[in-house]
Amino acid sequence: MPTLDKVPVDLMVVLGTTSMPIHQVLRLSRGAIIELDASEADEVKILANNMPIASGVVLVDRNRIAVEVKQMLTRSPDRR
Repeated sequence: MPTLDKVPVDLMVVLGTTSMPIHQVLRLSRGAIIELDASEADEVKILANNMPIASGVVLVDRNRIAVEVKQMLTRSPDRR
């Protein structure tokens, strides 16, 4: 599998989402707080290259934040 070692994969963890008008987005500054439709206790979605692959939970240990994978999602036949 050495050829797979150099394949880039973008990973994204989504805790929650929100909607806001573009004029509010343009006024955001460093340190702005954006309220989400989820809490830290909710499951997160894990995406690889914008495709959902798993779900998990956020773990906080002192100053470290991690995501524990709880369930791998099954792939549909057309995505194999």
